[in-house]
Amino acid sequence: MRQSQKADAGRLGFADFPVEDSLTILESGEASTVEKKEAMSSIGRKRNPRLKPILFKYTGDRNPEIAMQAIRGLLVFRRDPDVQDYLVALCDHPNDMIRDVVRQEVQEAQGSDEPAPRLGAHADSPDFMKDAVVHGDAQEILKLAPDESIHLTFTSPPYYNARDYSIYRNYQEYLEFLEGIFSEVHRITKEGRFFVLNTSPVIVPRAGRKYASRRYPVPFDLHAVITRMGWEFIDDIIWAKPEKSAKNRVAGFEVNRKPLTYKANARTEYVMVYRKKSYKLIDWNLRQYARDTVAKSLVSDDFERSNVWDIAPVTDRVHSAVFPLKLCDQVIRLYSFAGDLVFDPFAGSGTLGKAAMQVDRHFFLTEINDNYIDRVRQNLGGAFGLDRPIRFMGLDEFREEANKCR
Repeated sequence: MRQSQKADAGRLGFADFPVEDSLTILESGEASTVEKKEAMSSIGRKRNPRLKPILFKYTGDRNPEIAMQAIRGLLVFRRDPDVQDYLVALCDHPNDMIRDVVRQEVQEAQGSDEPAPRLGAHADSPDFMKDAVVHGDAQEILKLAPDESIHLTFTSPPYYNARDYSIYRNYQEYLEFLEGIFSEVHRITKEGRFFVLNTSPVIVPRAGRKYASRRYPVPFDLHAVITRMGWEFIDDIIWAKPEKSAKNRVAGFEVNRKPLTYKANARTEYVMVYRKKSYKLIDWNLRQYARDTVAKSLVSDDFERSNVWDIAPVTDRVHSAVFPLKLCDQVIRLYSFAGDLVFDPFAGSGTLGKAAMQVDRHFFLTEINDNYIDRVRQNLGGAFGLDRPIRFMGLDEFREEANKCR
């Protein structure tokens, strides 16, 4: 943009900036993205229907920021049938941000035949799932749970072939198993609510000294699977454990210090935060709760301000890989309201349920292992003296309860 053009734009304002000068900037090979956005904005703000062909043209610009600015200009004429048809065609735009914006605008323009949600329905959850522990295969149990019935899931899936209770023929089978679980979790999660996943890379030991071990990047492979099914990535939190808790992988390197042989001691795990994709902003979720519920749920001032959480691991005499209570407590407080229903499809020893009760949330747990169910009974049975009975069910009883709600 020439200095004289910049001066003219500042003096006249975007709406009065000459179209010819705007087109010169847009077609210039030297103008920056910021300058081209300003030029595109100046055309859109004129709100002149005779300029629609220019806006149509630049929705196809290779630079998504320029294309988005042109689309914003077209939205002024959204009632125009030609513009409506054009926006529908843009619903398959290759850029994900543009695609989402256009789809939201088209959806709002077309309206919805669905009845308006009942006030407070978003905060509700099925009574038969509250404070319930179901013994059985999560894949079967989840198929019976109603749509949009839970508010938060926090789970750590079974390690890939690293524990006796989680053996799979191959890594792809493991990923497909988790995809099936997490797609059902997506279905039963309320609009705009959260799914928090704790995972870490897994090492499969070598078959012999002449063979190599293998390390599978579980969090990174699962991320692609999860986002494809409709979860929106929100945050990556690092769970950092004390150095002494890490398995010593660096011992050999310490002795020889030979390049290429370094393997770091792994003392971190990932706590990945996802949100069920929604065109409604977080504020919409907040407005679904009574003021006193929001006030009661406010997070205390000692919350963790960084994405590195220093939390020591814990041990259990029955379960070899349990959640620390502090980790569950932080996740529940940050991503749910008092009275919400939180879920763990791989309940293990039931730590999530214990944490939920401590902060006035309901829990829904599923677990397939007989020994772990017994451990959950010990951990949760009659816990805290609360007047909230905990229900332990098998698959058949859960099916009966679910059918009553249909």
